[in-house]
Amino acid sequence: MAEITTIARPYAEALFRRAQETGQAARWSEHLAWLTSLVENEQVAGVISNPRLTREQLVHFILGLSETPLDSETQNLVATLAENHRLGALPAITRQYEGLRHEHEGILDAQITSAYPLSESQVQQLMKHLERRLGKQVRVHVVVDSALLGGISIAIGDRVIDGSVRARLEQMAVALKH
Repeated sequence: MAEITTIARPYAEALFRRAQETGQAARWSEHLAWLTSLVENEQVAGVISNPRLTREQLVHFILGLSETPLDSETQNLVATLAENHRLGALPAITRQYEGLRHEHEGILDAQITSAYPLSESQVQQLMKHLERRLGKQVRVHVVVDSALLGGISIAIGDRVIDGSVRARLEQMAVALKH
């Protein structure tokens, strides 16, 4: 995971700088989301990993999947990633780009992991509490993971607030061993 993050960082930073220069941050978000959805598609991933395809064929294939012609900068991105065998890094590039964009816009991304599904009002309540506590706008993504047993865990960047039953049980086990 760290390796793909390291590979993706320079691409994401370069794209973000270019988006800032041109005022096209939203357009890049759209193009990156579309490209990411492509490479995450099982059939497309199979084609991308085919060693018999030349880089030119691969670029032509990907660009041909777009319903509307992509601008020259996006075409250059696809060609660069294909040439460097980095098309598989697109999801990580997109995550890092969006992180940079949100940071610039003063928005924090939070992942709330819950043992059980949360209602919309519970999510809104958590979001408002986080916004008050952090002083920034927060976008939340909710994941259900029954392994938590109960409670929730909130991850914002490298900060984790773990209020899960599993974490409390692990803390108790450590305390009992000492």
